[in-house]
Amino acid sequence: MRVPEKSETVQVPEEVKIALEEREVKVTGPKGTLTRNFSHEPVSIELGDNTVRVRAEWPRKKEAALVGTVASHIRNMITGVTKGFTYKLKVVFSHFPISVKLKEKNVLIENFTGERNPRKAKIVGDVKVKIEGEDVIVQGINLEDVSQTAANVEQATKVRRKDPRIFLDGLYVFEQVEGMEA
Repeated sequence: MRVPEKSETVQVPEEVKIALEEREVKVTGPKGTLTRNFSHEPVSIELGDNTVRVRAEWPRKKEAALVGTVASHIRNMITGVTKGFTYKLKVVFSHFPISVKLKEKNVLIENFTGERNPRKAKIVGDVKVKIEGEDVIVQGINLEDVSQTAANVEQATKVRRKDPRIFLDGLYVFEQVEGMEA
C-alpha cells in the first residue's frame, strides 16, 4: 500500500548557507562550497528557515527510499563544509618494504611485493593527500571524493597472482573521521 507522502527534514546549522536553484543544492560553510544536482531524482526539495525538506508525493518503493538518500547526501554536504572528512590508511608489509609517494594527481606505490613498476592510484577531485611515515592521510570536504580516493589507493595494492592469505601487504583504511586537522 502506498502512503500519500514520504518526507524527511534536515537541520541546517547557523554557519551554513544553503541555496536551492532548480533542485541543484549549493551548500556554503567555513571550509568551502559544495554543489550537487538532484534534478534526476523524483523528489522535491524545499528550503525552510533553518531546514531543508525532501519529500515525495505518492511514492513507490524506490522513490520513498530516494527521499532518505537525498536527505543523507545533503547532511553529508553540510558535515563536509563545517568539519570535513579524513580517511587514514596504514602501509602494511612483511616481505618487501613499500614506499609511497605523491606525483601530481596520483599516489605512487613503489616496490609493492617486489614489483619493478610503481602502482598508481588516482586522486579524485579536490582532495589533499599527506604521507606521514607509515600512514597515508586523505582529507577533503566532499565525502564521495575522499572515500573514492582512499578506495583507489586500497584497490591499487590488491595482491594478484599470489596467495592473499600469505601476502597481506598493502595499504588499508583503518580510520574514518569527521573533521580535518590543519
